[in-house]
Amino acid sequence: MLPTVGSILDLPVLREAAPLLLGGAGALDNPVRWVHVSELLDISGLLSGGELVLTTGLELEKEPGLTASFIRSLEQAAAAGLIVELIGDRKPSLDALRAAALATAMPVVVVQRRVRFVQVTEIVHRIIVAEQLERVERARDVHEAFTVLSLESAGTGQVVDQAAAMIGAPVVLEDLSHLVLAYSAGQLRTVELLEDWERRSRTTPAPPGTGRTGPEAWLQTPVGVRGNVWGRLVVPVPLDDDEAAAMVLERAAQTLAINRLAERDRRELSHHAQAGLLNALRQPRGLGEDEAQSRAAALGLRRSPHYLPIVFRSGGAAYGPSTGAMGAGIDPLAGQQEERALLEQLARALKAVSGSALTASIRSGSVGMILAVPAKQLEDPTLQRLADALTGSDTPPGPPLRGDRPGGGWAGNPAEATWSIGVGRLRGSLLEAAAGIDEAAHVAETAATLRGDRKPFYRATDVRLRGLLALLRKDPRVQQFAESELEGVLQADARDGGGQLELLGRYLESGGNKAALARTGYLSRPTLYARLARLEELLGVDLDDAESRTSLHVALLLHRLRGL
Repeated sequence: MLPTVGSILDLPVLREAAPLLLGGAGALDNPVRWVHVSELLDISGLLSGGELVLTTGLELEKEPGLTASFIRSLEQAAAAGLIVELIGDRKPSLDALRAAALATAMPVVVVQRRVRFVQVTEIVHRIIVAEQLERVERARDVHEAFTVLSLESAGTGQVVDQAAAMIGAPVVLEDLSHLVLAYSAGQLRTVELLEDWERRSRTTPAPPGTGRTGPEAWLQTPVGVRGNVWGRLVVPVPLDDDEAAAMVLERAAQTLAINRLAERDRRELSHHAQAGLLNALRQPRGLGEDEAQSRAAALGLRRSPHYLPIVFRSGGAAYGPSTGAMGAGIDPLAGQQEERALLEQLARALKAVSGSALTASIRSGSVGMILAVPAKQLEDPTLQRLADALTGSDTPPGPPLRGDRPGGGWAGNPAEATWSIGVGRLRGSLLEAAAGIDEAAHVAETAATLRGDRKPFYRATDVRLRGLLALLRKDPRVQQFAESELEGVLQADARDGGGQLELLGRYLESGGNKAALARTGYLSRPTLYARLARLEELLGVDLDDAESRTSLHVALLLHRLRGL
């Protein structure tokens, strides 16, 4: 801290001069930024504030009447104080100084013994420069310490511990939901530090920069980059030097923000590398198994006796219709965020089960994976853990992803991001597993159209006829067949806005059982029979005929798959 007027008066060189305080005792704590020696009576234009003015008072002795205006001009220039050397019998000057001192809050001091002003100036300036040098050295030490933590990609806890050690007080890192992400209690007990934290934090507003706010006057600084603030660092106790602590907090906040961005960049680089390798494995072009294994091992895929191709297909709002199709309402940015969040969630799930895999986006809305399976009996348990990770029922431990998307959570809103998991056949080689990605993708896409109770994951045996139709759905001849079979009800629905197509679907799904359909539809049998008769009239077929029902069911499945 800068020396004060009071601390300067305690210096031996001034104590020996018998200083006498005439006024301004309440301002002895004024910090002294510099010492200015002058005999002029008009020096206010030479001062910039915080100076301690030293004078022999010879000019004041000549014109005592100017004493009050002289002291008033110093106070208006924000001088820290005035020391006047009065030697011998100079009673008029002393009386004028005493009278003027009573009208000012600035400390006014007289010394009645000779003092070397140059010695006072030298000592005080040495103290000031030493303090400034100490602050420069402290800033350098803080900068070096947190630069090392940035280069080492230190964990959040390490950064917070370093900040607390440098400040000498507890430090807490919290997110925007007022949840504590990391803390260092120091000499304070954890229970005392975090007692009722969320309520206390919510009553403490976050300032735009570093400062103290709230009923407990917490010193805090935001953590994040510009408009993307995701937390704040807090010192919830009083300190002796807020300025030094603020410097440490700000540097710690920068390190946390840089490390978070660097971690995200590393994940992005890893995702790009895995996507490139997965694409190369699916289209080998001379790539052998040994080379494929070596390249995959370099990206973290452990050698294993079995490999399993898996595809995760989104059915979230970002991809348009609930079928998971790329519809007209697609939001590319939201889709990319969902895929990134899925990749991170899968990485944490794999870490929790000590698994390894190659994982990458294979096309919009689809994420492919080649999973290393040490033993056949581990296939289903591992798949179940991955499925649980997506639904949140068995979320592996890990840092929250709040802030990655508005609204929090790993994909914005869990209800918005649903994933169908398609599983290929277990293979003994990496290249064979990569070739099975297409099969897994087909299963995942088809599974996204299934109604009723959902399964954690699907294989080809689970999609059966629907899977075959999904493969054929883009064939013009198949599309013409579906349109021809359903033409009557489609035209009726378009014209009347009726539910003929829905009624047909419910009838076919009930296996043609009219009694069961009446019960589930809460219809009387006469009403149902009349509606089915109308349906037969529109279709031009006999609904009691098994072959007609089969043909219509296939056409209806194709119609539902057209948006996929």
